[in-house]
Amino acid sequence: MNPRQILFLDIETVSGQKSYNDLDARLQLLWQKKAARFVPSDQKELARDEIDWSAIYSDRAAILAEFGKIICISVGYMLPKENGEWSMRIKSFSGTDEKSVLQQFADLLSTSFGDQTFSAVCGHNVKEFDIPYICRRMLIHQLSLPPALQLHGKKPWELNHIIDTLQLWKFGDYKHYTSLDLLASVFDIPSPKEDIDGSQVGSVFYEDEDLDRISRYCERDVFVTAAVYLQITGEGSLDEKQVTYA
Repeated sequence: MNPRQILFLDIETVSGQKSYNDLDARLQLLWQKKAARFVPSDQKELARDEIDWSAIYSDRAAILAEFGKIICISVGYMLPKENGEWSMRIKSFSGTDEKSVLQQFADLLSTSFGDQTFSAVCGHNVKEFDIPYICRRMLIHQLSLPPALQLHGKKPWELNHIIDTLQLWKFGDYKHYTSLDLLASVFDIPSPKEDIDGSQVGSVFYEDEDLDRISRYCERDVFVTAAVYLQITGEGSLDEKQVTYA
């Protein structure tokens, strides 16, 4: 796939409510069932009402589409090579209105990357996290999935428009997870975690109310993902100085 035909993306998610206590009684009970596998080993022998479900919610709710929400989707695309070097443009859809964020992303995907024969989306661990999360949240908001995300019943060879740098790096090895930060390090690419990391996004959103900071963090992940993709595929390299932000 020509890098110019790829939309690189990353998402940032937080818990759907600021705290476990903000959930209604039904969702609290369902959270306890869903999050049973996250109970720390030192609490596994406790009675259910003695477990610290609030702490587990704060730590884990953001990674589950049923209990979390998307606050930022950053995307980037390559520009024509000049003097043999790639450049890139990155923009973000972010806000407290998740439905609006998702709709803006869906509109872009449909209008500019709608033909899966000639275009693709790419992210790190995108097949296991970003894409399923986006699809589930769209359906929760009763939004139509754009063609690129209509994945129900598709066979593996019909999903070649979903490129995952984690899977590319595995080379068929399914035993280990390799973080984007580690790949950036081995390819001598600046770390995507220079300001904050994923564990801090919730507090930056709910406590600091700093969406701009979260967007910058998400955009940096997009740059690093693109740079890693170019290295893995032998398509060249991407200097951070060649990135512009919309």
